[in-house]
Amino acid sequence: MKKNSFLLMVAFAISTVSFSQEFQAKVTVNASRINTSVDKKIFTTLQNQLTNFINNRKWTSETYKSTEKIDVNFVLNIESIVETNIYKAQLLIQSARPVFSSTYQAALINYQDADVTFKYIEYQPVEFNESRIAGSDAFAANLTAIVAYYANMILGLNYDSFSPKGGEKYFQKAQYIVNNAPEGNNLNGWKAFDGLRNRYWLAENLTNSRNNILHSVLYGYYRSGFDKMALNQKEAIPNFIQALTQLKTFNQETPNSMFVQFFMQNKIAELTGIFKLGTMEDKTKAIEILSNLDPSNTGKYNEELK
Repeated sequence: MKKNSFLLMVAFAISTVSFSQEFQAKVTVNASRINTSVDKKIFTTLQNQLTNFINNRKWTSETYKSTEKIDVNFVLNIESIVETNIYKAQLLIQSARPVFSSTYQAALINYQDADVTFKYIEYQPVEFNESRIAGSDAFAANLTAIVAYYANMILGLNYDSFSPKGGEKYFQKAQYIVNNAPEGNNLNGWKAFDGLRNRYWLAENLTNSRNNILHSVLYGYYRSGFDKMALNQKEAIPNFIQALTQLKTFNQETPNSMFVQFFMQNKIAELTGIFKLGTMEDKTKAIEILSNLDPSNTGKYNEELK
């Protein structure tokens, strides 16, 4: 009897651990763009190590069931070899969240970071220590710092989409990584002067108390919009319009912000699909708002929603 009880306890412990992690991530490391004598097998090793790093690390204090894990796709495209064991790459980050009473997955993030320079020697530990980011080998630490930054961004966006300002502490964690990021030549994307579209500005936009409207946008778009579509489409579509109107207000008050470009990226099909279900009045309002937020695609919105 004692033996059976012990086995049950062990089984429960294993079950708890297996359900605790937050991400179901797929990582792809693509080295086809570099044509050198470097053994491409090392990138397969890196791919496996990054997958384990993301999926096996505990990122929150919450317990996730297997059905609640967040689907994430990371594609690391190696662009060039800077010097021995140091690589320049681009990182594509994609994640979506399920929509209530639907099979649809609404995109949370679909973004490509072009400033990824890192050092990797096959089988070196792929680790991330929040308390000593800046104290590590800068080039070796940069890749995991970037991945950890986006993991926290995804968590923040996910939690914000379910409750008002629910993702605040994860955005703060992303900001902490920015503040303590590795420093060195070619380690770009962490500083305000590295450009207008980078990790610094995305974190700044989402942690600056003057930008609280952005959290209302996220909650309104996903929770009041998408999650109501199956139950009450007539109510949901005006909620989408309200959320995008708030984003338009932010865009007018804070022109050329990182968040607006980040939010609107690759959303044409999703947005036109939503508003095709609305009234002519809804479509007219949508065209006006979307043309303000995404002027380069005004023609597409007009074509799809007229």
